[in-house]
Amino acid sequence: MFFDGWDDLVRLVVIGVLSYVGLVVILRATGKRTLSKMNAFDLVITVALGSTLSSAILSQDVSLSEGLLAFVLLCALQYGVTFLSVRSEAVQGFVKAEPSLLYFKGRYLDRHLKRERVTRAEILAAMRASGAGSLGDVEAVVLETDGSFSVVGTLGDDKGAMDTVEGMAAHSGA
Repeated sequence: MFFDGWDDLVRLVVIGVLSYVGLVVILRATGKRTLSKMNAFDLVITVALGSTLSSAILSQDVSLSEGLLAFVLLCALQYGVTFLSVRSEAVQGFVKAEPSLLYFKGRYLDRHLKRERVTRAEILAAMRASGAGSLGDVEAVVLETDGSFSVVGTLGDDKGAMDTVEGMAAHSGA
């Protein structure tokens, strides 16, 4: 129960090292975009790669070649979907979520908060995490496609350019 023999431990080390090296090579070949966290689809691929690595290392039912093939398949699918999404707005619309404006110029956008299942307390936490000391320090809070919050603040007395959220505000009715 605590120790089944050296064979299993040696297999784990050998397969672990080879799987890891194989994954690194495949990720380097497919580019930085494979492990980006731009949207939910990217997160699923990242989790799937981790799960596949775990299975390849720990399960004796999964051979090294099967694990490496699974890495190649996942990375190829990721590459294919991102390739198509850059070239087709229909694919992009299906795969990628749009950022959501949740707070704009002193107003919580309650309809958007409800749709995204975000509370005002979470907005305040994001503001604090960004260093904002008061609501007056914040012009906008955006829920990005990767699930993170972007807090856009004022720059002292100068309100600063709001180019990154003005279009969203007009689209959302804020």
